[in-house]
Amino acid sequence: MQALIISGGHLEDAFATSFIQQNTYDLTIAADSGMKFFYQKGWIPDYIVGDFDSVTSEILQKFLDITKRKEIKQKESSGLKKPNSTQQKESSGLENIEEKISGTESKQPIILQFQPEKDETDTEIAIRTAIKQGCKTIHILGATTGNRIDHLLGNIHLLGIAMEHGVECLMLDAYNRIRMINKGIVIKKEEQYGKYVSLLPFTSKVTGLTLTGFKYPLDCYTMECYHSLGVSNEITESQAMISFQDGVLLVIESRD
Repeated sequence: MQALIISGGHLEDAFATSFIQQNTYDLTIAADSGMKFFYQKGWIPDYIVGDFDSVTSEILQKFLDITKRKEIKQKESSGLKKPNSTQQKESSGLENIEEKISGTESKQPIILQFQPEKDETDTEIAIRTAIKQGCKTIHILGATTGNRIDHLLGNIHLLGIAMEHGVECLMLDAYNRIRMINKGIVIKKEEQYGKYVSLLPFTSKVTGLTLTGFKYPLDCYTMECYHSLGVSNEITESQAMISFQDGVLLVIESRD
């Protein structure tokens, strides 16, 4: 299963729309104000999670109304309740948001609301929700840019949650694709995300690091923190291989 998470950071609409259209998702999650993107597109996520302190009450209410109206429709179909003319008029409103996605007429989001005073960020809750639902690949949009560098760094740390569960988790924007790995990977040149590949140790050291197919190769090298050696490498062959014996690496593919 593959999941899409829309987080509450800055999101370039054109990029996000194009990227989503090029992929197929079994599960979609809006993390707090990430629901704004779904609302603007007229799309309904499978889950909406967070404390909802950064989304407008109007947008939140729109999705709550969808859930309520679906409950009414279910009662109608079972003969438990007949709507009056006022209810029918109200149910035709909401700017037809749930009718804008083909095949989602009966879809309603699962809304999980948390207290603002909590230990996890909304993005962490979204990642854990995707993992709990059995997803093996997660794409996160809206988590790499914005005014809050603390959230950016925090989100990068969250990649480790998926890594420890054996789930591939990628944070993306128009210029970067970021992942955290504890085992080797292969990146095909035709599939790479931009021109550059940067490797940053996320543990005190990464031992036995070997890079092949890169402009700057390495052979059984120990990469330690607090150095910039791994920044801005380039793939020169049809595919590049990253392998190492122990440690955790942050892999950042980027373009100018």
